Amino acid sequence: MATSNDIKNGSVLNLDGNLWSVIEFQHVKPGKGGAFVRTKLKNVLSGKVVDKTFNAGTKVDFETVDRRTMQYLYNDGASYVFMDPDTFDQINVSPEVMGSATDFLLENENATIGSHNGNPIFLELPASVVLEVTYTEPGLQGDRSSGGTKPATLETGKEIQVPLFLEQGTKVKVNTESGDYLGRVND
Repeated sequence: MATSNDIKNGSVLNLDGNLWSVIEFQHVKPGKGGAFVRTKLKNVLSGKVVDKTFNAGTKVDFETVDRRTMQYLYNDGASYVFMDPDTFDQINVSPEVMGSATDFLLENENATIGSHNGNPIFLELPASVVLEVTYTEPGLQGDRSSGGTKPATLETGKEIQVPLFLEQGTKVKVNTESGDYLGRVND
């Protein structure tokens, strides 16, 4: 059995029957008292983030999570179908596991899927994606890049705020965590 001294970023721990991914960790050895490990953990299923401190040498259950880059094929109505580009194996991912990833994922795009005991438990997208604006109100003469924002609908159906000067058909870079506009992309 492993101890808290083996904790690393990306490790998955089983605490009280829940899976937690280590986002950050810090080994602390104060001048007085015993050493400890300060961690920031993210619940793999719910996405909740908590801070937890372990005494040095505390026994911890590590779980094996298989992370694979897979290609999104289509939505069959009940689940999302992904394919492993190396083996051509297909898996179905439930809408609950997909979460808000559906707002930024297009067919034939890649995503990282984490599986535990053969069941998909989380999906990670790249930090940003490029999507086309399918609808937005036309900009007005004199709109500047430093001005306000307006709503725009992306090709996935997600609505975000973009600068006033952007027009329909423009490709934009979007942050997949926050849904924020990051910039215009030239073809």
